[in-house]
Order: sequence, then C-alpha cells, then structure tokens
Amino acid sequence: MLYWPFVSKMSDAKAPLRPKRKMQLVDFLIQFRWILVIFFVLPFSFLYYFSIYLGDVKSERKSYEQRQKEHDENVKEVVKRLGERDASKDGLVCTGRPPWVVVGMRNVDYKRARHFEVDLSKFRNILEIDKERMIARVEPLVNMGQISRVTVPMNLSLAVLAELDDLTVGGLINGFGIEGSSHIFGLFSDTVVSLEVVLADGRVVRATKDNEYSDLFYAIPWSQGTLGLLVSAEIKLIPVKEYVRLTYKPVTGNLKELAQAYADTFAPRDGDQDNPSKVPEMVEGMIYSPTEGVMMTGRYASKQEAKQRGNVINNYGWWFKPWFYQHAQTALKRGEFVEYIPTRDYYHRHTRSLYWEGKLILPFGDQFWFRFLLGWLMPPKIALLKATQSEAIRNYYHDHHVIQDLLVPLYKVGDCLEWVHREMEVYPIWLCPHRIYKLPVKPMIYPEPGFEAHRRQGDTEYAQMYTDIGVYYVPGAVLRGEPFDGAEKCRQLELWLIENHGFQAQYAVTELTEKNFWRMFDNTLYEQCRKKYKAIGTFMSAYYKSKKGRKTEKEVQEAEQEKAEQETPEVDE
Repeated sequence: MLYWPFVSKMSDAKAPLRPKRKMQLVDFLIQFRWILVIFFVLPFSFLYYFSIYLGDVKSERKSYEQRQKEHDENVKEVVKRLGERDASKDGLVCTGRPPWVVVGMRNVDYKRARHFEVDLSKFRNILEIDKERMIARVEPLVNMGQISRVTVPMNLSLAVLAELDDLTVGGLINGFGIEGSSHIFGLFSDTVVSLEVVLADGRVVRATKDNEYSDLFYAIPWSQGTLGLLVSAEIKLIPVKEYVRLTYKPVTGNLKELAQAYADTFAPRDGDQDNPSKVPEMVEGMIYSPTEGVMMTGRYASKQEAKQRGNVINNYGWWFKPWFYQHAQTALKRGEFVEYIPTRDYYHRHTRSLYWEGKLILPFGDQFWFRFLLGWLMPPKIALLKATQSEAIRNYYHDHHVIQDLLVPLYKVGDCLEWVHREMEVYPIWLCPHRIYKLPVKPMIYPEPGFEAHRRQGDTEYAQMYTDIGVYYVPGAVLRGEPFDGAEKCRQLELWLIENHGFQAQYAVTELTEKNFWRMFDNTLYEQCRKKYKAIGTFMSAYYKSKKGRKTEKEVQEAEQEKAEQETPEVDE
C-alpha cells in the first residue's frame, strides 16, 4: 500500500493485479500527517469546541425577547451591507466564512475570485422552541450538536437530525441533509416550515409552502445559498423518548441480496409503508464487504423500558467507547443483538470517528489505549483539518480518495453497489433510506416520473423511496498502491446517476459539464427564482459553486452575464 500504508484494508475483496503507482513526496506527508493532528489539530479543536459551547450556553440564558432583538439588529446589518455593494465594481456576494470553515469536500474555490463578503457569523442562536406548534426557530449557523443539546432533555428533537455535530441548519437547508428517520420524514429540507431570507435587493421575506413566496420556499433546498441569504428557519419538531432501542442484524450474500435485505428492514413488501407497527423509526445499514453487512433498526424507548432487567444499555457518549461502525460490525460474529442507547448519544454516534474517515486521519485512533487517553479530544475539527493541509495534499485527496453521497431509487441500490464495487471498491458503505416527495412544483431533485404506477417496495402515492449510499474511504486500488483516476471515476459515477435518475450531494465537487449538471438537477424553478428575485448578477450559480477548480472573476462574471441574457422557461404546473 502506497497511499496510506498504515491503513488496513477494509475489504477482503480481491482484484486483478495492476501496475504499482510510483511513490511521491505527498505520500509521506499524508502518512505522517497524524503528528500534526495529534499535537495541533486535536488540542485546538478541543479549545474551539469548548469556546463555542460557552457561547451557546450564554445564548441559551438570554430571554426570547433579547435573542429576537439581537436577531432583528443583525438582519438590519445584513441588509445595510448588501446596500453598500456596487454591482459595477464589487464581485458577487458570498458569506464571510473562510473557505476552510465549510464542512464539505469542495475546495470553495469560488471565494478565491474577487467577491463581496457579507458577515453572517452572528447568526448562531436558537431563537425559540415552540412546544405548542412543535417548531424550532433557529438561525443558520446553529449546528446539530447545539440543537440536540437543547431539545433532547425536553423529549423533543428535529424530525431529521443529521448525525455529525458540526453540520449547520443553513448548510442542511441550502444543501442536503439526511438521518435515520428520513424514510419517514424525507430530507432535512422537507421538515422546514418557513424560511426567512434576505434577497439580493435587500428585502427580507418569509417563505412558506403556501404564501406568495412559495416558489422561493421550494427552490432554496439544493440551491447552495445562491438565491438569497438565509437568516432564520422554522423547523418541525417531533416527540422523542430517553432511549433508542437498536437492533443489529447481520446479513450475508452478494450485493444484490444485501440490498434486498436492507430494503426489507423498513419497507414492507405488502406496500403498507405508513403503518408504524411495520416500519421502524430509525434505519441504517452498513456494507462491510461484497458479501457482508449489518442492518440497524431502532425505535424510541422510555427510561423505564430501557432499565428493565435483562436489557443492555450502551452509554455510547463516553469518549472511550469503540467507534460505532466497528461496534456494529461485531454483529457479524456475535449474531443479532439488541441494546438501548441514550437518544442524544444515538443521534451523534458517528461524530467521534467521522463515520470511518477517522481511521485515515488517525490510524490508531480506534485503539483502546488512544480512545481511553485521548478519545475525549475527538473528533478533530474538520475546518482545522482543511486549514492545515497544503494544496498538494488537498489535490491528492481529490484524486485518491472518495467522499460521495449518492441518492438513488431504492430498487436500484443493488445496481449502484455493484457499480461502486466494480469501479471503486470502497468499503464500508453507508446506507440510509429517504423519501423524495411529489410536490406541486418541480424543484431541483424530484421523483421518477410515473413512479406511483409501479408501486415498488417503499413507494407510496405521494413519495418515492430513495437511499443515500455513502461512499467514504480510499479505493481498493489506491490501498494496493495501484493507479486510480479519481476525477474520471467520479465523472463516470455522476453520469451513472444521471442515467438512473439519481442525485449527487453537492457538498462534493462535480466533474460534470454545466449541461450534464443540469441533466442531473432540474433548474427550471431555480432559474425562474434566480431571475424573479434578482439573484443573477448578485449570487453565483449553484453549478459554479460546485464546479471543480478555481474560478476566475472573469469566468464567473461572464457566466452570470450569459444567464442574465437568457430567457427563463416557465415552470410546469
């Protein structure tokens, strides 16, 4: 192995021998990067997290009136700042967050061109928890760890609460968010009740699914902040209990058989998808090799139930606990088992190890001695990891490492798993089901036309069941020291998604041309809103924010000018 020599191969899959790749200087830099992580990234990550925690506690102690007053004042500052922009001299509008702060694999190269910054760093408060309306009103920089710390003690939670602590409300709405309850509630953006947005002309509007800004409400998800500046959102809450009763079920077979076993855990074959007695409240699957996987299903349980004699409680929040994906993998040897996990520990089960990416960052991070002595420092702040990597290392990750979330119809999961194994050979693979709803308009992602007529497993009249296939790790060829063209493989993967009505999460870079990008995503409503709300010429388009490589100011401005001169097609009713 030449890329990460210290990383054990996670798959036993065999592949034909290929020519070995020549060792480069950057291989050594990556191999010993753990030294920088141990002595710099982890300590500063801990201090950062602690300072943010103190700020969150201070915010929570403020009265509703005080938080609302500060919010209104901050919105006025944003409006004032937009008014200072001279469109003929200043670049396109971007938030003031440094490129390395963004949680995602994109290089955020669009900020390397001249741009006009608007500071949204003050928008990190939970404004209100309305128990009567079952609504949380929050600002865009509120993250998942912050919101769960407040709501779970109330036996409440966001309907879809993404697993990693650092993920923010703004990123999950403007982009993509999913969790083990998404087979019931849809994606994170499907749980939004209203959006407060500052438009390009400085107007502050509230968009809902049934008011005059309903088009904006449906267009903002997946738009990556290119229609306006989100300053608050109302999000659906659900009642929860103190524990999650989690069942781990090992499955074996070929990839198609693993995919079917996964579907059977949450999608009744009789089509009774809305029956709570047949559908678990939480679902997750992990494929560890081409022949083995573990499927997990959960439901909320009271403290009284969890503490009954004979029940096993796993307080997973302790820093020294085994990483979750490895704990789940033990089901392959011990067989099916059940345990009770405190609800908040369950929500953030993948945070400490960053799924299994932590194995690449710290090859010994999963060892007991490290977990016991230094596990309390985990995880490293993703922003600091990005800030401390050179251009060469960053490009190397893009070429020899895969981080992709692939949204595919449930009935095509087996086909996708076979493609990923054949072309990338990445394991483990994460599976999480979610609905894509049939809406009165056609947003950027949408179900397959006519899906209702087929009545496939998991589908209903109003939504098609999809699955997020999370492909995160080093391809088998790279682990063996063989050549691997990451850019070309990702481009082929994106084309496969287009042909199979799938979608790629936009936190990752795209290798597609603009024409093919808009074959994957429907831009009809998006472009109509870009024109209607004067975003063209003010905000960069979603494609140029996703496109790989540096963007020059001239390139971006020319693209925006071309858009401004085009006629926007009408939205299908």
